[in-house]
Amino acid sequence: MFIALISLLAVLSSCTSANSLQSDIATIVSVIDGDTIVLEVQNQTETVRLLGVDTPETVHPSKPIECFGPEASAFTKATLVKGSTVKLLRDVEPRDRFQRLLVYLFLADGTLFNQLLIDRGFARTLSIEPNTAFASQFATYESNAKDRRVGLWQYCER
Repeated sequence: MFIALISLLAVLSSCTSANSLQSDIATIVSVIDGDTIVLEVQNQTETVRLLGVDTPETVHPSKPIECFGPEASAFTKATLVKGSTVKLLRDVEPRDRFQRLLVYLFLADGTLFNQLLIDRGFARTLSIEPNTAFASQFATYESNAKDRRVGLWQYCER
């Protein structure tokens, strides 16, 4: 089931910076918005922020709903179904300033969900040091999404 993920982990483990990457299995509890979810990880409920991506805002307390935000949130909710199992991969910094767990999230079929958000035009890349294991890969997917004018690249001006 996680064959693609195992292959990816094998490639990453050959990289010096990837040796610090830690993985876990988790269960989807709920989706907050396009890039923030709640998971059950190691018998703990964790609010999780997806690394390397930024979806338009829908629930920010001081910002309005942004263009294509509802669509990004709906896609995440439809894809990350409550009770489903996912694989998490952490980078160097485990948490952000809000104490959210920072992860790359893999679906049961091995698809890197963070990358899928970018590829489908639901997210822009967001590269914050030192968590940059997939930064160049994500930048390529964003460039391709822009060229194809999918999702937010079709409907939103920036």
